[in-house]
Formats: sequence, C-alpha cells, structure tokens
Amino acid sequence: MKAKHQRLTLGLLALAAIGGASGLALSALRDEAAFFYTPSDLATKAPEPGRAVRLGGMVQAGSIKKLADGVTITFIVADNGGTVPVRFTGVAPDLFKENSGVVAEGKFMPDGSFTADNLLAKHDERYMPPEIADKMPAPENMTR
Repeated sequence: MKAKHQRLTLGLLALAAIGGASGLALSALRDEAAFFYTPSDLATKAPEPGRAVRLGGMVQAGSIKKLADGVTITFIVADNGGTVPVRFTGVAPDLFKENSGVVAEGKFMPDGSFTADNLLAKHDERYMPPEIADKMPAPENMTR
C-alpha cells in the first residue's frame, strides 16, 4: 500500500473514531440531562413518568407536612398556572420554607405527583430568572 493510501485510511479511521465517540457522548448526555418544568408547563408538555426532571416553583403556604418517619416531607409546588404535590425523603435545606422558591430534582409518578431526590432552596426571594418570572406569583400572593 502506498503512503498516500495509508494516510487516507488512517484519516478516515480517525474521523470514524471521533464520530463514534461524539455519538456515545451525546447519547450519555441525553440520558443524564434533567429538564426544568414549572407546574403550569405540565398542562402543555408533561414528561413521561420516571424521567429525571427538575420541578421549580414556590412552596405553597401551609402545605409542608412531616410524616411520622421524621425524614419524609410532603409539600405543594405552585405557580400562577397550577400546583404539583411533592414528596421528599431526606434532609431539607435550611432555607426551605413556605412561600419561598424551590427546585426539586426527581421524577414524576404515574399518579401525577412528584418524588424528589434533591431539593434546592432559593436563597433570595427578590431574584427570579427572567424566563420564568412571569409564571411565578409574588411570595405574598401565595395562598392555599
């Protein structure tokens, strides 16, 4: 085989290897990506049950309940367009409270509830990402 053909063959093999590695990386990222939803988004584009997602909104006033086991809590995440019941087992962040923002990472159950694996409490009630600011009520307007 001539040197020119060897270089061409190696070049094509290198391109194929890069393409294969890119495909594998994209496939892995697709499976690990957690999409963000608000309760009002669920009416139009609900994810399939069991898929890892993030649910964001305000913790509804009077909705936090501790269960008898001492580590499981239930609460309701709300926005201007809807509410979603959430169940979390673990230690909640210190800033987690009623009428404050929360992002729950977990998955939806077939009954429409959300089981969270992780809670992220918002540390400042004045900040709201621009893309969801119009979907969230002000903390003082949150009622049961």
